Amino acid sequence: MEILELNVHVGGGELDLIAREPAASDNAPTIVFVEVRSRSDPRRGTPLETIGRRKRAHLIRAATAWLIERGLWERVAVRFDVVGILLDESHARRRVQWVPNAFAAD
Repeated sequence: MEILELNVHVGGGELDLIAREPAASDNAPTIVFVEVRSRSDPRRGTPLETIGRRKRAHLIRAATAWLIERGLWERVAVRFDVVGILLDESHARRRVQWVPNAFAAD
């Protein structure tokens, strides 16, 4: 994937990472919106568990605004990925989990 933008404020929300995945054959490329979540105490829930219905709605709204601003709405495939990072007490990276297509925009 090619990273297009980081920490974009648009549509009343923030998009952590926006990337483009090259198209397979004659299809349009896929724009990938990646939400990055971290936790240092897994007893309060894993990073992936922090993406609830409300957070997904905010991400979808921001992604839609980003696509419309660039004239890409309905011209590219879209995917929402989530990266969860579990940190130890010193905040050094302990475990990273990337979930492609973590949720749909329907």
